[in-house]
Amino acid sequence: MIKLIKSTFYNEEDTKKKLTYFISNATQLSFGPQCQQFEKNFAKYQGAKDCVFLNSGSSANLAIIQALVNLGKLKPGDIVGFSALTWSTNPMPLIQLGLLALPIDVEMSTLNVSSKKLKEALDRYPIKAFFLTNLLGFCDDIDEIRVLCKKRNVLLIEDNCESLGTIYKGEKLGNFGIASTSSFYVGHHMSTIEGGAVCTNNMSLANMVRIVRAHGWDRNLSSANQNKIRSKFKVNSTFYSRYTFYDLGYNLRPTEINGFLGSLQLKYISEIVKKRNKNFFTMAKAIYSRTDRYFPVKYDHIEFLSNFAFPVVCKSVAIRDALVEKCSNKVEIRPIVGGDMTQQPFFKKHMNMFAHVLQQSNAELIHKQGLYVGNNPELTAKELQTIIHLFTS
Repeated sequence: MIKLIKSTFYNEEDTKKKLTYFISNATQLSFGPQCQQFEKNFAKYQGAKDCVFLNSGSSANLAIIQALVNLGKLKPGDIVGFSALTWSTNPMPLIQLGLLALPIDVEMSTLNVSSKKLKEALDRYPIKAFFLTNLLGFCDDIDEIRVLCKKRNVLLIEDNCESLGTIYKGEKLGNFGIASTSSFYVGHHMSTIEGGAVCTNNMSLANMVRIVRAHGWDRNLSSANQNKIRSKFKVNSTFYSRYTFYDLGYNLRPTEINGFLGSLQLKYISEIVKKRNKNFFTMAKAIYSRTDRYFPVKYDHIEFLSNFAFPVVCKSVAIRDALVEKCSNKVEIRPIVGGDMTQQPFFKKHMNMFAHVLQQSNAELIHKQGLYVGNNPELTAKELQTIIHLFTS
């Protein structure tokens, strides 16, 4: 059986040895200098001014929306668009915080929202923000989406949890909006076991995400920012300053173990994404040529594709069912991410007003006729050929 992932970490044996030594000698395992160092390292890699490390990519999604609500950029009742084909914890924070989560359809050719699809939604609804998912390492015309959002005064946020390292027109995905989220879950591009991040060039947003991450207090802000917020709220006593809660927050903090792993695994990220890129093109060249079975996937507009998993969208449910049977006990397969969110029970329950917005949509077709196979940097040439054979024979 070819597994979606083979190991917890890249270069696992050496990583576990170093992790064991670190834990044995660490004087602190709660949030501290290792996490702060990883924030600096990851911000540098991503090309962002600031990074806030959290305990998961899902927590990063929640924290960024809560931060925007705290800052008054969004308020309950506002309509926020999101990519209909995504993971559940992209629209869930919108619903949980009293926003109206509007699904926006994707293009069949890229599996992602295009500026055309976004414009159609903007022309129909007063959308305040758009939470765009960069699905599986792909994107559509995200540069035009940025222009459109700026023109219409719409906040653009990127869920970049599946696209770490992808470059489009000279820019890494995750750098097109006001902020982006990343995931370091064990099955993603790099692993801190559990972990996530918010990257942004907006310092007030970064500070608020830090407040949201830790109960609503200011302990992880810089001294200058602590003094500023304490002065604003007239908190002069050192005794009370450490237990003053300035806005709505949670406990979304990672541990020093996660921070240590992050900096260690980040050293391998260039090698990891190059292998994922090479694997993708090996499979794509053979599998996507079967246009009698699969819808074409467009990716030649992407400068460097850091593929998370290899997707196919079958031309019928019968073809998909036959492929599922053929892969049984041979290779692990999954639906394409979480599929069409409007098909999910939670969405129908909590956002019934928008549950039928996308009738006969591309997202629905992909939900019913699509699947993906894992693309991890440890796939062997023999395993790649096995996958190709199963998908083309």
